[in-house]
Amino acid sequence: MRIAARRYHWKTGIKNWLPVCLWAGLIFFFSTDHFSFENTAQILGFVFSWLAPEMPTEEFAPVHGAMRKFGHWGEYFVLAILLLRALRNETGKKWELRHAALTLALIFVYALSDELHQSFVPSRTASFGDVIIDVLGGLCGIFWIYWYSRGILTPLTSRVVRTENTSRAKHLR
Repeated sequence: MRIAARRYHWKTGIKNWLPVCLWAGLIFFFSTDHFSFENTAQILGFVFSWLAPEMPTEEFAPVHGAMRKFGHWGEYFVLAILLLRALRNETGKKWELRHAALTLALIFVYALSDELHQSFVPSRTASFGDVIIDVLGGLCGIFWIYWYSRGILTPLTSRVVRTENTSRAKHLR
């Protein structure tokens, strides 16, 4: 019985933490030369020339930069959600402030390590501004999970149905 329980816990741990590790690995891969400004400019330049052929080339650079910053934000938004999911599943509780604090701390440390990694890649530069954007993405992910767990982000139709059911129940009393 003990061996079966240990095996279940091991599988649960893998299920909880494998997505976090895979996503962190993907963020690490995004910090390599393959995703440098020059390389992504070629790809996005082709896409923009197809979508907006009348767009002048000099207007592309700010759009490209903004898309890269939004990419930072989005990567850490998802990482925060995956971290919170793993921490919540480990304890079996829906929401705890300590999970949010630990998630934010891990986001900050991983963002710092990501920028440190980029400082060793010749075609990349490290920026504390990117760390701030990463932390903001993580913070937004934490708030999104908090609001979702409180029912604030549930679809409007389900909230309307729930409100109608509670008002009917009051009238029946």
